[in-house]
Amino acid sequence: MSLRARPSAGPLPLERPERRDYGRFRVRPVGVTLGALIEGVDLARPCDDHLQEALAAALRDWKVIFFRDQDLSIEQHAAFAARWGTLTDDTLTATTAALPEDNVVVFVRDAVTPGLENAWHSDGTFRPVPTMGTVLRAIEVPDIGGDTVFADMAAAFDILPADLRERIVGMTAVHDWSTGAYAGKYSDRLDALRAANPPVVHPVVVRHPETQRPTLFVNRLFTREIVGLAPDDSAELLDALCSMADVPELQARWRWEPGSVAMWDNVACNHYGANDYYPARRVMARATFFSFTHSRLEPAG
Repeated sequence: MSLRARPSAGPLPLERPERRDYGRFRVRPVGVTLGALIEGVDLARPCDDHLQEALAAALRDWKVIFFRDQDLSIEQHAAFAARWGTLTDDTLTATTAALPEDNVVVFVRDAVTPGLENAWHSDGTFRPVPTMGTVLRAIEVPDIGGDTVFADMAAAFDILPADLRERIVGMTAVHDWSTGAYAGKYSDRLDALRAANPPVVHPVVVRHPETQRPTLFVNRLFTREIVGLAPDDSAELLDALCSMADVPELQARWRWEPGSVAMWDNVACNHYGANDYYPARRVMARATFFSFTHSRLEPAG
């Protein structure tokens, strides 16, 4: 019998963020359970402690927060991101540069370098300590396409059938960067990179380090198998769990404009970069950070 994790037709028991006054800015929801547009904040200006606390509360509530019309230099982009954690360039062979701005990666997607981001994933789950968050800024965008879609993985866990939730709490899964499209991208030095970045194991359901909510921590791009299951059973269960990101009610979609910024909690959500703009040009700047306070992901339960 086929395993069914995605909900059948009808209303879903979705936990919506509390609508509250953050004091320093306005909030407009983009999705039902995640995603909010922040209005009234200029990220080019230094972020004081009070504003930082308010933005942190919004990020906890909404999992991904968006900004429009931000005219940032690389240095300003890095300075804002560095308030959230230890910066890394988040390349496959990740490094942490001494100057914050040297950790900001500008990347181009076009006819020569097509994007590989069009699969549900969380960044860097193949690392022993995954990155906690990302601040992504649009520099140049295509006329049509190139949106990023986010999926709420805490809500995904919440709406699983009760018996399936009980079954997967306590399970672990292997995360491996080299099982999908990236194996082709790095085929000329695959063995060396595999040795430098061997597979790691994380809980299938983590307890979010900030909110404490049980959160499904699997993704199509990097999660290879569930530990302790026969290959066919692992593939079936993993496919069912990863398919939860496909549920539209759990998603927020962001249309990029030059100067737009998205900042997301990499533990709380999966994301998908739509590659519907090829061969047009898309240029983005990314600053990624590890948590200041959490060095590992704890299992739920």
